[in-house]
Amino acid sequence: MNPLFKDLGVGVGLRPAHRSIFLESPPKSVSWVEVVTENYMPWEKEGWGKSFQMLSRIRKNFPVALHGVSLNLGSVDTLDPHYLFRLKQLVNQIEPVIISDHLAWTGINGETLHDLLPLPYTQEALNNIIFKIDQVQNYLGRRILIENPSSYLEFKNPEMSEVEFLKQVLKAADCGLLLDINNIYVSSVNHGFNPKEYLKEIPGDRVGQIHLAGHSDQGDHLIDTHDAPVDPKVWDLYNYSLELFGVKSTMLERDEKIPEWSELEIELLNIGVIQNEFIKSNRTSDLASRIHSPSATL
Repeated sequence: MNPLFKDLGVGVGLRPAHRSIFLESPPKSVSWVEVVTENYMPWEKEGWGKSFQMLSRIRKNFPVALHGVSLNLGSVDTLDPHYLFRLKQLVNQIEPVIISDHLAWTGINGETLHDLLPLPYTQEALNNIIFKIDQVQNYLGRRILIENPSSYLEFKNPEMSEVEFLKQVLKAADCGLLLDINNIYVSSVNHGFNPKEYLKEIPGDRVGQIHLAGHSDQGDHLIDTHDAPVDPKVWDLYNYSLELFGVKSTMLERDEKIPEWSELEIELLNIGVIQNEFIKSNRTSDLASRIHSPSATL
């Protein structure tokens, strides 16, 4: 059976500070890049900007994933037709390998709040977001990925857990999952749950991409700031995800305190090392099991 999503290798969240490197001497440490969708969409009556022209040039050397922050899937507002039209224009031009957004809401009554706000895990909210994802996928003519959130508060009397809510979204909407390992760890510390138990509940065939990022420790809670190297405990959780799901398209996010490319590249190379060690270990285990199998022939 063919997987729903192809493994693209190691990717990076492309930020303006590193665009020139990708234009002048494309690094071999990454196979693809992810960009924030809204930074490259055409503006009404203004057309394409300079950022889009740069992305078009980079697209010649690297597959591109589009990661949105304003689709507003969790809101009771109807989907913004102007946003969808501009998104489809960008999709048609760039032909991205992945399109994603968040399990969140970002505005109400037509007002954008510029934040990824948490959903109540109720049947009503579930039905709403499934309907919205279905609309987007039908409009774009392709499957999208939804990212699991980081959270800092919980609604009273939820009707289901976050991971159960997420599983039902993936199944009913027939969409994919952008599995953010750091978000799981941040939320697990903030709310006191076992992140490995959360991962065990995830349907591996729906994982189309993995995010790794850093966070900030505020003492009594963590914040998903993307302004630091990946925490050792997040690396450990990523290793555990490999045991559960195998190798998936994995990328590094850094949005603040962005270091020189040479420093960021160390973390990117570490992703490749971890993946290769996992693959090598699995091959060794598979060979050993076949050698010791009663039916094995030498």
